[in-house]
Amino acid sequence: MIDSKIIRFFRKHHVLTIATTVGNEPWCANCFYVYLEEENALVFTTDGDTRHGKEFIKNPMVAGSVVLETIVIGKIRGIQFQGIVSEPEGALLSKARWTYLKKFPPAALMDTHLWIVRLTLIKMTDNRLGFGKKLIWTE
Repeated sequence: MIDSKIIRFFRKHHVLTIATTVGNEPWCANCFYVYLEEENALVFTTDGDTRHGKEFIKNPMVAGSVVLETIVIGKIRGIQFQGIVSEPEGALLSKARWTYLKKFPPAALMDTHLWIVRLTLIKMTDNRLGFGKKLIWTE
């Protein structure tokens, strides 16, 4: 079971960094996202012609992070994750699109190409719980 602190953190934030690797060359990109709790997945949009979009097809295993930017050490919080990227289909695509557009209505005016990261590992650091306190969830 995923700790409720992790779920609240994903819900509260909206920008992730996602990292790919193909041929031993890492790459990362920042994207707006929404969290689907039932699926334990992150939905985001990016063009398939971007470097990371092309790399999702070659290697769907990704890593990423969502962080709270703060200079106060006692308030540092963030999530590092691993997961598998895919293009949602059918009912999942409908749910992902509806949820994404609800949070980011201007995206309805664009040609949005949705992707989903099914999370396989989540590590949350929350210094408010004690310096370096980690909450870990694995599939």
